[in-house]
Amino acid sequence: MNPAVTALTNRTFAALRFRNYRLYLGSQVVSFSGSWMQALAQSWLVLELTGSGTALGTVVACQFIPTLLLSPYGGMIADRVDKRKLIMVTQAVAGFLALLLGIVTLTGSVELWMVYVIAAGFGTVTAIDNPARQTFVMEMVGADDLSNAVTLNSVAVNAARVIGPAIGGVLIATLGVGQCFIFNAVSYLAVIIALQLIRRHELHPAVRTPRAPRQLREGFRYAWNQPTLRTSLVMLVLVGTFTFEFTVTLPLLTDTTFDAGAGGLATLSALMGFGAVIGGLFVASTGAPTLRRLVATATLFGTMMMVLAAAPSMTAAYITMPFVGAASISMIALSNATLQLNSDPLLRGRVMALFAMALIGTTPIGGPIIGIIGEHVSPRAALAAGGIAAFVAAAFGLATAFKHEHADAAEVTPQSELIPS
Repeated sequence: MNPAVTALTNRTFAALRFRNYRLYLGSQVVSFSGSWMQALAQSWLVLELTGSGTALGTVVACQFIPTLLLSPYGGMIADRVDKRKLIMVTQAVAGFLALLLGIVTLTGSVELWMVYVIAAGFGTVTAIDNPARQTFVMEMVGADDLSNAVTLNSVAVNAARVIGPAIGGVLIATLGVGQCFIFNAVSYLAVIIALQLIRRHELHPAVRTPRAPRQLREGFRYAWNQPTLRTSLVMLVLVGTFTFEFTVTLPLLTDTTFDAGAGGLATLSALMGFGAVIGGLFVASTGAPTLRRLVATATLFGTMMMVLAAAPSMTAAYITMPFVGAASISMIALSNATLQLNSDPLLRGRVMALFAMALIGTTPIGGPIIGIIGEHVSPRAALAAGGIAAFVAAAFGLATAFKHEHADAAEVTPQSELIPS
């Protein structure tokens, strides 16, 4: 093989040399295929029950309100306990909730309030699970390969975006939405089995934070007083609130604007996932994350959202979606790695809890707003609002981050220098 190609391949897939990470990554493809399938099925179920964009936004809000409110506690727990064991528990609970939703749907007893309650249950589990899952990657590969591993993990999530909706679209069309929830329930077993097979002596366990008063406040203060962390999180709040509302905007665009049915929605989701895989592999092959790259990515993300909003036909939307997916995964992967690499190890769980709050915990605010815009103005206007938010995020990063970039890059404040609570 050409030496240059070999070097590029080794750089792109560097984290795969760790057996534990290979096991974990494979399980993520299976599990997230089920999760994307459930997201598609849940959106379609709500539309079948109500036909309302507002209801669609509300169920999304129910799922992510707990992430907004409880993620700081999830981050504090992740800093204190064995992350592997914690993830096994959260995956088991999530599997039970998916099974419950599948049963009530298949038996024909499902009502909208049930979807709301189960969605809130998923949000509670995610608030605890996400900080542990994000920071567990560091324990499997170490700091040197963290950026590559985070990006490959995002690639796996978006490969699942191709697989899950493709299978989900077929299941919805042939057997109904209930089977999607059952499949998702079973998919959680993949993560539990992988975590059981991990060789614990090959991990790089983080130092656990001892219990102490005011640890939640300490995490907030730490993130706010680190310019790189603060700027990245503010940018994520903007795009998380208004741009990453695809569970609301894509069903409305498919159903209301183009009348393309469940198959059209599945195709849009799959194409977005395909683009995210390609974009993620590109990010994985490049250097360390910087705020400058994050600003450029937010600009690209906003541009692609505006192009999608202006798409004159479903075919044009199909062509645009891979580029939207590539920009979205770049935004997620770069911000994730930036936050982890610039965080004190004793506070990394709490910082990544803020990442979850900024990216998905803001959905209870943005979901209903985007749903109302999509229903009462147009789905195109809802997508354009997301594009504008990405441009604002880029402008904020450009205006506030660059003056700190050289003084702050990759520097982590020691625990002893934290501002007392």
